[in-house]
Amino acid sequence: MQIDICYGNPTANYKTIEKQFEKLHAKNIDLVVLPELWTTGYDLTRLDEIADDGGKESLSFICKLAKKYRLNIVAGSIAKKLPNSAVTNTLIVINCIGEIVKEYSKAHLFRLMQEEKHLIEGNDHGLFELEGILSAGVICYDIRFPEWIRTHMLHDTKVLYVVAEWPKQRIDHWRALLISRAIENQCFVVACNRVGYDPQNEFGGHSMIVDPWGKVLSEANDEEMILYGEVEIDQVDSVRKKIPVFSDRRPELYSFEIE
Repeated sequence: MQIDICYGNPTANYKTIEKQFEKLHAKNIDLVVLPELWTTGYDLTRLDEIADDGGKESLSFICKLAKKYRLNIVAGSIAKKLPNSAVTNTLIVINCIGEIVKEYSKAHLFRLMQEEKHLIEGNDHGLFELEGILSAGVICYDIRFPEWIRTHMLHDTKVLYVVAEWPKQRIDHWRALLISRAIENQCFVVACNRVGYDPQNEFGGHSMIVDPWGKVLSEANDEEMILYGEVEIDQVDSVRKKIPVFSDRRPELYSFEIE
């Protein structure tokens, strides 16, 4: 769901998501993906007021949608206020019966948008399982850290979900990085970006689904839209057998000191 996000207005953004779910028209949908910080946008200076206390409101909202539409939801990320009043940028995953599958807080904070001044880093992995498929979820800037992505892929992970608010001026980086992460990890990449503006940024869209060969199966433009796509999970094993990157790794060489 490639949407515009109302800056600093969670109530309006909940309504937007509800309307988007009402628009779903494709048959046999298994899963829906939302963008990063879809409840608040990058209104970081007001997180004391608008961050979701414990993520409770957002989790309840997404769980109800999951049960209503019988869909798995990689529900983008939210500004989650912790008991100590610190705030994390946290991805949430809900299965089709409304159960919380995973919460992952962004490991790499983006200094160009001053995240480090208003958010705290996460310290856990993004692995989760849906419908028996091992997957990983990361957030925006995380994709610039290939070692972090590879760490997730070493567990026979099949799909990488990326949720983002990626600025339009660097959208060429977004496309190149997503395709590279798919090729080097021989996995599907399902990436959801936002569109629209906030007071400091314009966002570029181009949400994408990329196969393990790096072929773009489906790509949005820079307007608000629902992007549909279908993946054949068995293709991951097929590609990994043809070019056995994971078997040919030599991790004993990858950590060394220069004398």
